Amino acid sequence: MPSQSRSQRRLMGMAYAYKKGEKKLTDFPPSVRDEIKKIASSMTLKQLRDFAKTPEKKLPVKKKRRRK
Repeated sequence: MPSQSRSQRRLMGMAYAYKKGEKKLTDFPPSVRDEIKKIASSMTLKQLRDFAKTPEKKLPVKKKRRRK
């Protein structure tokens, strides 16, 4: 499943690196550590890799929310 924004792609890349063991939780900014830990525990390496490998070229910086 591809990422829907650049910020989502970057977050998934951080979670992928953490779960793979390339980075420690202390390497990331304190504001996203809890989220990275939560994402890494709830997704497989393959799922995280699929999100993280989405090309950034055509992605928006942040996804716009739809109003109901």
